[in-house]
Amino acid sequence: MIYLDNAATTRPDPAVLEAMAQAREDYGNASSVHRLGVAAAKAVEMARAAVAEALQVRPDEVVFTSGGTEANNLALKGVLLAGARRGHLVISAVEHPSVLEPARALQRLGCRLSLVGTDSDGVIDLSALAKLLTERTSLVSVMHANNETGALQPLAEIGRLCRRRGVLFHTDASQSFTKEALEPRRVGADLVTMSAHKIHGPKGVGALYVRPGFRLEPILHGGGQEGGLRSGTHNTAAILGFGAAVGLSRARDAARVRRLRDRLEARLRELVPGLRRNGPRARRVCGILSVTIPRGRAGDLLQALSREGVCASAGAACSAAVAHPSHVLLAMGLSADEAGRTLRLSLSRWTTAAEVESVARIIARLAQR
Repeated sequence: MIYLDNAATTRPDPAVLEAMAQAREDYGNASSVHRLGVAAAKAVEMARAAVAEALQVRPDEVVFTSGGTEANNLALKGVLLAGARRGHLVISAVEHPSVLEPARALQRLGCRLSLVGTDSDGVIDLSALAKLLTERTSLVSVMHANNETGALQPLAEIGRLCRRRGVLFHTDASQSFTKEALEPRRVGADLVTMSAHKIHGPKGVGALYVRPGFRLEPILHGGGQEGGLRSGTHNTAAILGFGAAVGLSRARDAARVRRLRDRLEARLRELVPGLRRNGPRARRVCGILSVTIPRGRAGDLLQALSREGVCASAGAACSAAVAHPSHVLLAMGLSADEAGRTLRLSLSRWTTAAEVESVARIIARLAQR
């Protein structure tokens, strides 16, 4: 099997699974004051420190959640439901559903929602964003790396614009965390979402960076864990795995994956005349390649690839069962037909050069049918 669906999820690193096994010893409730509870709490704080170090922030600014979806919900709903005096939310037209859907839910509750468009590479229009900001704008949410095309957004420019206008700024960094340099204070991000299973960690755990100095309303109320922002007993095993996954991430892995992705694109261009890349040539996260084939349907090709032992996708896994074109590709100007002929191939640190060559040849053979 050749696995090229790493933007959907990654295979947990064996060292991550070993770290999670520590929870067999530190199985106490991290909120308990006895010896086992204290041991679990120390393990959780070590993982928190690892996540914080990757962002160059303080550990107490990291809130553990059940994943990227909850972190995004906490960011958007937490700001808009915190008795905000404004009530206007701006997001990009290419956001992940875990941002789009909470934004729409807030709109149904009376929040004003604006979407900012992108160019043909999927990069937002900064001048259009500036025109959308008003004195009532509470929050801007723009993802760092797009989960379908890999396109990287200009976070520093967005952050400067938001600071000048007194607007909070959230970025979903689920696809870019540890793969691209990201320091919230440097880019002016007040809230940053992270997810463990995108970096060879376990599913069911993520985190939200929260800059001190503004009120965030919790969306889960209970025992007051995570500084009162995320109540619920800590998932110690998953948190330990998250911390280990962050520690295992290396810059050289991202550089190698980027070279392999570029090689895969070059070989596909050679072997499939008329194939087109979606997204910027350079400003992309390392492991994602979106291509539109000249004819046929992506769904048929994906099924044929699966029979050949190749795992890939047409876009966001959370929307795979929905029978409508990708909103990301439509926002970039592709037609519904073109969106229906698009594949997403996403690599990881375990992808090999031999696999890249094999997949390029298999896709070329199947696409000719």
